[in-house]
Amino acid sequence: MASLYEAGRRGIPRPGRAWLGPARIGLVWWMFETRNGVWWMYLAPVHRMAQHAEVDAPAGVLYGLIADALRWPVFLPPTVHVEQLEFDGGSERLRMWVTANGEIKSWTTRRVLDPLAHRVEFRQEVLPRPVTSMGGSWSVEPRGPEKSLVTLRNDFAVADNARADVDWVRRATTANTRAALANLKQLAERWRRLDSLVLAFEESVHIDAGVEPVYAFLHRFGDRADAVPGALRVELSERAPGVQLMRVELPAAAGTTRTTESVRIGFPHAGRIVFKDIRDSEQPALLAAHAGEWSVEPDPFGEGVTVVARHHAVLDEDGVRERYGAGEQAVRVARQALRARLAEQSAAALGLARAYAEDAQVREHTEGALARRV
Repeated sequence: MASLYEAGRRGIPRPGRAWLGPARIGLVWWMFETRNGVWWMYLAPVHRMAQHAEVDAPAGVLYGLIADALRWPVFLPPTVHVEQLEFDGGSERLRMWVTANGEIKSWTTRRVLDPLAHRVEFRQEVLPRPVTSMGGSWSVEPRGPEKSLVTLRNDFAVADNARADVDWVRRATTANTRAALANLKQLAERWRRLDSLVLAFEESVHIDAGVEPVYAFLHRFGDRADAVPGALRVELSERAPGVQLMRVELPAAAGTTRTTESVRIGFPHAGRIVFKDIRDSEQPALLAAHAGEWSVEPDPFGEGVTVVARHHAVLDEDGVRERYGAGEQAVRVARQALRARLAEQSAAALGLARAYAEDAQVREHTEGALARRV
């Protein structure tokens, strides 16, 4: 493949910067670009990868987990957030944010869903450079009433077929595929009791203020030392425009500390901040996964806003067993404890947001009145 690529490069001038996009012909992608108003094209080798996992669960269960992309933030470790842009029942367009080699990457992808064949095909439409094409498929083959083989296939090409870029994408794809398949296996093999391990709830508060001050506070609330109940330290850093990493240090047993890290993605025009916990040093862990959203929703009658804190979580069954014991009762106790802990954190943040925004509202009115008198 390398010799074919080099032959194509020798016969065709170097491409420019304006992209029409890739078109697949045979085993390679023809890439089209413009330079000084002239179209150029060149060959980009396609790199292919596949990983498999044998799972003790029905094929329909696995397919359901794969098809439900909106819950991937708590189902698949690499996925931070998913927005569904289009859906017609058989295909969908998704905007996804994913961890890759320690970085946060975002792209738009189109998926075609085939529940009868237990297959999902995907092709990325908008990709971060230097990746020029990426796609593949999920397929689930029944191997018995409660046994399946799940396969994730990927293909990709990068600009100029640069070795460093190819290696970067290959490492990220290998690591993310391995993590996704391992978690799918773990979830699917608990399919009879999975509903009891998955938790979703929300808390809300009404605030007599506008959207902007409330959102501004939530966007930077990590600057407040008391933003997280009991926190010893909160650090907030901007990793990319609109993408934050929040690190929280908390007290733990026997005078030790535990550290959590979360990725936060802001949508200021929609008044939303979504988040996902990507690290928690707590052992034994009660949470296998946790993601959620802060949403600032204007009152339809123009009287303030409602701030909603939404949580989606999956209990760590091994952590529950070690901390509370085995059985359904232990799971119920763990769910109640987890919900209480997350609700306490939400209530504290919502209370601070209300105090900040309403105080800002009072200050604005006071300053406005003084200015009118002058």
